[in-house]
Amino acid sequence: MSALTYPEVGATRLGPLPDGYHHLHHRARVGRGRADFEAAGAAVTGWRMHRISGAAVRASAARAEAGVRVRVSLGVGPIRFTAPCRVVWAAYEQDRIGFAYGTEVRHPERGEESFVVELADDGTVWFTVMAFSRPAAWYTRLAGPLVPVAQRWYARRLGTTLRRIVGEGRTERV
Repeated sequence: MSALTYPEVGATRLGPLPDGYHHLHHRARVGRGRADFEAAGAAVTGWRMHRISGAAVRASAARAEAGVRVRVSLGVGPIRFTAPCRVVWAAYEQDRIGFAYGTEVRHPERGEESFVVELADDGTVWFTVMAFSRPAAWYTRLAGPLVPVAQRWYARRLGTTLRRIVGEGRTERV
């Protein structure tokens, strides 16, 4: 198994995020109630949210669990970036479902990213992306400030996609 490329493994689980990295925190409301929470959690941990958002995902298991190897590819045509990762933690709790993966060798960044769905006391379902990263490849160093912009755009896209998945499931349940 390839080694993770950063020492702060698991820092996205409860925080704080480590110094020396770019930090990303995006939170989006994606639904309401237990059924929406469960639908969102399944879409996140079963890779569906990523795939519908446009990423190609190859994982060593059908759902996120610690140790699962994941290769996420983004791009258009021949311009595709592949990011090898490993799930470093997963949570399947009463009001919190999600996981984080960390970067492995040949990933264009170094760091960790988590994708978590939470059911708040008022019934609101929240989706949060939290990450810390820094460039690991020449092209991500060269891209400089464009990388965090792209990461924020993708986090917003994931939230929008998850809201749509949950909404479609709600109409099917009616």
